[in-house]
Amino acid sequence: MMRLLVLIACLFITITGCKKKSTAEPPEVVLLVFPDQNSECTTGVSLGQETSQVEFRWNLADNTETYELRVTNISTGTVQTIVSASSSAKLPLAKGEQFSWFIRSRNSDVEQTVSSEEWYFYNSGSRITFAPFPATIESPASSDNVFKDINNEVILSWSASDLDDDIVGYEVYFSVETPPIDLVRELSAPITSIKVSVTSDTVYYWKVVVIDEEGNKSDTGVYTFKVL
Repeated sequence: MMRLLVLIACLFITITGCKKKSTAEPPEVVLLVFPDQNSECTTGVSLGQETSQVEFRWNLADNTETYELRVTNISTGTVQTIVSASSSAKLPLAKGEQFSWFIRSRNSDVEQTVSSEEWYFYNSGSRITFAPFPATIESPASSDNVFKDINNEVILSWSASDLDDDIVGYEVYFSVETPPIDLVRELSAPITSIKVSVTSDTVYYWKVVVIDEEGNKSDTGVYTFKVL
């Protein structure tokens, strides 16, 4: 009997020892829902002459316990954050101001976090004209590795939006320094791409400034890519 118990114990140890420990999965990226990208949010609940409460919504993501909403006032740089376990959250925002927002997914089982796309919008207010939204960089994507063409060139492309639909042009800055200091091209709308000369094994930095009819400007911030 003792021998049988010993054999059973050994078998149990062998089986359990062969089992792999489960690995926690990192959180996944959420899809933003509202306020819409490059839009005017008109659904805020007024809290007075200067602020209104805006509800943000997004889709739930797999392997995610909490969602950190980060909202930035573009003109002041003020950042508001709130953590939610659901797919929505509310924040008081200044009326008539432009904001950006994104969601950071978190899971307490892993240190890794992931961030969604960043969307821009205006909170409805007394404003009757609007500065353009920052251009959306399309190619090369941030931190991309790219190949030059046979003419030693790379295409830079972007898209842009303005609630007044009065974009008149773009300034493109491009250099091996950060922030990029060389204004390499001034373009009239609707041109949204240029070719630039590059060298292999070099990192480049670039940004696009959008300009509307009233002289309002918006800046993408610095993007980078490496030519292989």
